[in-house]
Amino acid sequence: MANTSSRTLRLLSLLQTHRYWPGTELAERLGVSPRTLRRDIDRLRELGYPVEAQRGVDGGYQLAAGASLPPLVVDDEEAVALTVGLQTAAQSSVEGIAESSVRVLAKVVQVMPARLRRRVDALRAMTVPAVWPGAAAPRIDPSLLTTIALACRDSERIRFAYTDAAGRESAREVEPLRLVPFGRQWYLVAYDLTRHAWRNFRIDRLSEPTGTGARFRPRELPAADAAEFVRNSLGAVPQPHEVEVLVDIPAAAARERIGRWATIEEVNAGRCRVRMTAASLDWPALALGSLGANFRVVEPAELRDQLREWAGRFSRA
Repeated sequence: MANTSSRTLRLLSLLQTHRYWPGTELAERLGVSPRTLRRDIDRLRELGYPVEAQRGVDGGYQLAAGASLPPLVVDDEEAVALTVGLQTAAQSSVEGIAESSVRVLAKVVQVMPARLRRRVDALRAMTVPAVWPGAAAPRIDPSLLTTIALACRDSERIRFAYTDAAGRESAREVEPLRLVPFGRQWYLVAYDLTRHAWRNFRIDRLSEPTGTGARFRPRELPAADAAEFVRNSLGAVPQPHEVEVLVDIPAAAARERIGRWATIEEVNAGRCRVRMTAASLDWPALALGSLGANFRVVEPAELRDQLREWAGRFSRA
């Protein structure tokens, strides 16, 4: 049997992974008696974790929001900063960061007291992000992601309003399985109870998700995992553009301006080679224009066509 300290940490971890645990199942997972489980629950409460108990034959435990943030390793100010940071990271394009941030955000929001939630909401509402035109993914309210993530975790049916690609609006009730960040979008993989089929839903077209309180046993997905299901549903993924340009500017100057987003190689004292990989040609066009120097596009030909179109538009302006 694990020692008391490690068992307490294991108990806390289990309470964070499900909304509600039957007492007998929780004791079995920990390998302890119901009496020992009750003592461990009391120990968590003494540490400040808000654990609720339901008595009776079908009794159990769940971690609830408390009057104050449980004494983790963060104070109130750090908790607000952590939550806002996670909300921003939830929309990150960095591989692996967005999905992990949603999982952590769901855990933090679950136990965050109302007074701190109000501060987080106010800060988010009064903050305007600055992004490059045409370079950012659609803005998604992180509360949508956390609401859906919790429903996936708890196997709870949800309802929401949805607008498809053609602009048609409909009300959906689904059994949510997983959230999948794919490209510059978020998708929900779920079983549609109206159409009796598996579907993926773009999160930016979804609104007002609400839990129904009805639990379900997850169905078998017709794919190895949710990510593969989304890939198969969307078809072939467009290949990113490989850009190569010769710029009449010293390599050091180019690195100072756009080195974070490109590979810069020196050709000679006054010329450099710039290479980029981009899903859209808008960003390379903007970056090259910001250098303030003459350049020649080596590839792709589509970038030359786009620059001619932009030149005509700027001339007409």
